[in-house]
Amino acid sequence: MEHLEYEFGPFAPARTIAPTLVGVVGSGNMEALIEPRPLGGMVRFIVDTSISGFGATWQAVLRDFAEQRRVGDLLVTINDAGATPSVVSLRLAQAAEDLGI
Repeated sequence: MEHLEYEFGPFAPARTIAPTLVGVVGSGNMEALIEPRPLGGMVRFIVDTSISGFGATWQAVLRDFAEQRRVGDLLVTINDAGATPSVVSLRLAQAAEDLGI
Protein backbone atom coordinates (compact mmCIF):
# COMPACT_ATOMS: atom_id res chain seq x y z
CA MET A 1 0.00 0.00 0.00
CA GLU A 2 1.31 3.44 -0.90
CA HIS A 3 0.01 6.82 0.27
CA LEU A 4 0.58 9.79 -2.06
CA GLU A 5 -0.39 13.46 -1.79
CA TYR A 6 -0.23 16.19 -4.44
CA GLU A 7 -1.38 19.80 -4.71
CA PHE A 8 -1.83 21.89 -7.84
CA GLY A 9 -2.97 25.45 -8.43
CA PRO A 10 -3.96 27.94 -7.36
CA PHE A 11 -7.08 28.06 -9.49
CA ALA A 12 -10.39 29.89 -9.26
CA PRO A 13 -12.42 28.46 -6.38
CA ALA A 14 -15.12 25.94 -7.19
CA ARG A 15 -18.63 27.24 -7.01
CA THR A 16 -20.69 25.71 -4.25
CA ILE A 17 -20.79 21.99 -4.92
CA ALA A 18 -21.93 18.92 -3.03
CA PRO A 19 -19.45 16.08 -2.56
CA THR A 20 -19.55 13.38 -5.22
CA LEU A 21 -18.30 9.78 -5.21
CA VAL A 22 -17.60 7.79 -8.37
CA GLY A 23 -16.23 4.34 -9.08
CA VAL A 24 -15.70 1.33 -6.86
CA VAL A 25 -12.68 -0.16 -5.15
CA GLY A 26 -12.16 -3.38 -7.04
CA SER A 27 -9.48 -5.06 -9.07
CA GLY A 28 -8.31 -2.68 -11.80
CA ASN A 29 -10.63 0.10 -10.67
CA MET A 30 -10.76 2.95 -8.15
CA GLU A 31 -13.12 5.27 -6.34
CA ALA A 32 -12.76 9.03 -6.16
CA LEU A 33 -14.46 11.38 -3.73
CA ILE A 34 -14.39 15.10 -4.59
CA GLU A 35 -15.34 17.54 -1.85
CA PRO A 36 -15.19 21.33 -1.52
CA ARG A 37 -12.53 22.50 0.97
CA PRO A 38 -11.01 25.90 1.74
CA LEU A 39 -7.56 25.27 0.26
CA GLY A 40 -6.62 28.74 -0.96
CA GLY A 41 -7.50 27.88 -4.55
CA MET A 42 -5.49 24.67 -4.58
CA VAL A 43 -6.74 21.24 -5.55
CA ARG A 44 -5.36 18.55 -3.25
CA PHE A 45 -5.21 14.88 -4.17
CA ILE A 46 -4.82 12.15 -1.56
CA VAL A 47 -4.19 8.73 -3.08
CA ASP A 48 -4.10 5.37 -1.34
CA THR A 49 -3.07 2.72 -3.83
CA SER A 50 -2.41 -1.00 -3.65
CA ILE A 51 0.37 -0.66 -6.24
CA SER A 52 3.65 0.97 -5.18
CA GLY A 53 6.22 2.74 -7.33
CA PHE A 54 4.02 4.78 -9.68
CA GLY A 55 4.19 8.17 -7.98
CA ALA A 56 5.43 9.96 -11.09
CA THR A 57 2.59 8.50 -13.18
CA TRP A 58 0.00 9.51 -10.59
CA GLN A 59 1.45 13.01 -10.45
CA ALA A 60 1.29 13.38 -14.26
CA VAL A 61 -2.31 12.13 -14.53
CA LEU A 62 -3.54 14.23 -11.61
CA ARG A 63 -1.71 17.36 -12.80
CA ASP A 64 -3.32 16.92 -16.22
CA PHE A 65 -6.79 16.73 -14.62
CA ALA A 66 -6.15 19.79 -12.43
CA GLU A 67 -4.82 21.88 -15.30
CA GLN A 68 -7.67 20.91 -17.64
CA ARG A 69 -10.40 21.77 -15.09
CA ARG A 70 -8.62 24.73 -13.43
CA VAL A 71 -10.93 24.62 -10.40
CA GLY A 72 -9.57 25.09 -6.89
CA ASP A 73 -10.67 24.55 -3.31
CA LEU A 74 -11.24 20.85 -3.97
CA LEU A 75 -10.11 17.82 -2.02
CA VAL A 76 -9.93 14.66 -4.13
CA THR A 77 -9.54 11.41 -2.20
CA ILE A 78 -8.72 8.34 -4.27
CA ASN A 79 -8.79 4.70 -3.17
CA ASP A 80 -7.10 2.68 -5.88
CA ALA A 81 -7.05 -1.05 -6.58
CA GLY A 82 -4.66 -1.05 -9.53
CA ALA A 83 -6.43 1.26 -11.97
CA THR A 84 -4.55 2.15 -15.13
CA PRO A 85 -3.95 5.83 -15.97
CA SER A 86 -6.82 5.75 -18.46
CA VAL A 87 -9.23 4.46 -15.79
CA VAL A 88 -8.01 7.17 -13.39
CA SER A 89 -8.68 9.83 -16.03
CA LEU A 90 -12.09 8.32 -16.80
CA ARG A 91 -13.18 8.28 -13.15
CA LEU A 92 -12.00 11.86 -12.56
CA ALA A 93 -13.79 13.04 -15.71
CA GLN A 94 -16.92 11.23 -14.52
CA ALA A 95 -16.74 13.04 -11.16
CA ALA A 96 -16.11 16.40 -12.85
CA GLU A 97 -19.14 15.89 -15.09
CA ASP A 98 -21.29 15.03 -12.06
CA LEU A 99 -20.12 18.28 -10.45
CA GLY A 100 -20.47 20.39 -13.57
CA ILE A 101 -16.82 21.47 -13.55
